[in-house]
Amino acid sequence: MRVLFWYCDAFAYTPARKTLEDAPPASPAGCSRAVVAFVHVEPADVEADSGAETKLVKNAKWMARKWDTPRVVLHSFTHLGEDKAVPAAAQRLLAQAAARLEKAGYAASQTPYGYFIDLEMRAPGHPLARVFKAF
Repeated sequence: MRVLFWYCDAFAYTPARKTLEDAPPASPAGCSRAVVAFVHVEPADVEADSGAETKLVKNAKWMARKWDTPRVVLHSFTHLGEDKAVPAAAQRLLAQAAARLEKAGYAASQTPYGYFIDLEMRAPGHPLARVFKAF
């Protein structure tokens, strides 16, 4: 798994183009003061004992604590590596990670899976506003 974490003062998206035929309808949304995780799920990450989901959750919580925010947005971003997990498995991993974050008291959400989306981001020029992790 490869993840590019952003701290955003403001983050918004609008679904632009459907990439998976069975993706449900999606609407624009946004939030303020959020950690946004651009997540590239690789085939090994969806194996039962990979630990990738746990590492994603722990790193998202660490970043959220650094910025004192309860908001975490997970965004599937299959452009951080060459190998990618099959869509259904990647989507399931992201949904499980979001559920774990919610259970831990975070306001977790996901961008619509199966879409290219238009993004609006405002991020501060701070060294911890952009953090890359590979696990």
